[in-house]
Amino acid sequence: MAEQNPALASSFVQLDWRGRPLSLEYQWVGSGDASRPVVVFLHEGLGSVAMWKDFPQRFCDGHGLRGLVYSRYGYGESTPRPEHERWAPDFMHRQAREVLPALLGALGIERPWLFGHSDGGSIALLHAASFAEHLRGVIVLAPHIFVEDISVTSIAAAREAYLSQGLRERLARYHADVDSAFWGWNDIWLDPAFRDWNIEAEVARIRCPVLAIQGKDDEYGTLEQVHGIARKAPQTEVLVLPQCGHSPHRDQPAALSREAGRFISGLA
Repeated sequence: MAEQNPALASSFVQLDWRGRPLSLEYQWVGSGDASRPVVVFLHEGLGSVAMWKDFPQRFCDGHGLRGLVYSRYGYGESTPRPEHERWAPDFMHRQAREVLPALLGALGIERPWLFGHSDGGSIALLHAASFAEHLRGVIVLAPHIFVEDISVTSIAAAREAYLSQGLRERLARYHADVDSAFWGWNDIWLDPAFRDWNIEAEVARIRCPVLAIQGKDDEYGTLEQVHGIARKAPQTEVLVLPQCGHSPHRDQPAALSREAGRFISGLA
């Protein structure tokens, strides 16, 4: 079993996706009452409910919000990816346009905030491009809107770390089937067919508020990712955090919580 927030237990929602039954792990967090908006947390390409650790709980408690944290298909305690299955370049589009709407509907969540990290940030942007009228807004941490050499280089290095430097053992704490989580993400990002992946046209269709945050020292992408979002969606507020890598919620949690909380409260 993956390591969970010790104060919380996961629940599971059953979905039917393209004729396939999926069981998705989720947790409710926060101290806000039912009248407060829900913040839906979307994890990175190697993330899960457990890998967020206590950031969603602390963020929501600190700002009087309710939060939903879930593990995507193939991650955490959710239905694992079959070994033979290889994700296609549009895998994030499918998550954004098919799985996420089904999850929100099954749990009765209306007009949430989306709070996405890395691949989860890209999924949040894609969802907003199609369903902005059903959202309050989007906060994205280190999102990707196109593929850069720095991303591919770091993801290739992660493969070597997984095979020979103990990354597999470290990630196994957070996923029931760690190979499902790692290879689903790593194989598609390093597939030559994925080099042309680009969602700038979709970002240009976003009409809801956006806060795009990135660490100045992000090892998986340049600041062109967040500045590119602002060019395509001019309502975007960009925040660059110093002394911060690819995971602001781990490197700069206090600054992230303060600025994200300010953004939500200012638009409440």
